[in-house]
Amino acid sequence: MEDVLNNPVWYALNTHNAKLAYGFDNAKYFNTDVSPFIGLRDNDIDHFDQLYPVLNEGRICLLASTVLLDIPAKWTTIAFVPGVQMVHNNIKIPALDFHPLKPLSESNCADMLALTQLTNPGPFGNNTIQFGHYEGIFDDGNLVAMAGQRMHVPGYAEISAVCTHPDFTSKGYARQLLISQINRIILTGETPFLHCRSDNKRAIQLYNSLGFSERSAMHFYILKK
Repeated sequence: MEDVLNNPVWYALNTHNAKLAYGFDNAKYFNTDVSPFIGLRDNDIDHFDQLYPVLNEGRICLLASTVLLDIPAKWTTIAFVPGVQMVHNNIKIPALDFHPLKPLSESNCADMLALTQLTNPGPFGNNTIQFGHYEGIFDDGNLVAMAGQRMHVPGYAEISAVCTHPDFTSKGYARQLLISQINRIILTGETPFLHCRSDNKRAIQLYNSLGFSERSAMHFYILKK
């Protein structure tokens, strides 16, 4: 079952996140307001070519791969981001209750967008909340930290959008939110996983302390049609 983690976007688009998917048998994608990710059954020229005609001109796409790729020339590679994929040891962690966690809904989207634009935890759009299970911490009515889930594949659920306002770091907010997400996923009988920039040593250290270990490299290609 762990093979699904070699191509998590593709498997998410074809399984638990299929209601958010568009495309064909070998190439699928999310609406841009949900996520820029595209997923290919195999990262080869034929499958790139199947996806290209159906995307709007100028669309920005995000492709994740455990191996380095040769991107077809018709695509413009805007950026390449080296990352790591980390998987949890599936051991529950005693919950922290220092700060009340509140479920986030569509009514919080403006605040969620503002926080992610400030902290840049990864792509986040107007309807990214549809992935579900977002929680936040508020201070004086303002959203100052949050986390949620994204790619959901058989046996695994990805923790995503972990971020804290710069004025509220070092208060344990990210740790508390991560523990909540970890325990939520384990209770469903699934295993938490996540992705992180390989140069984000502080985040990797936090994830290690909570039971995550590196499984593989994950290369992110930001592409433009």
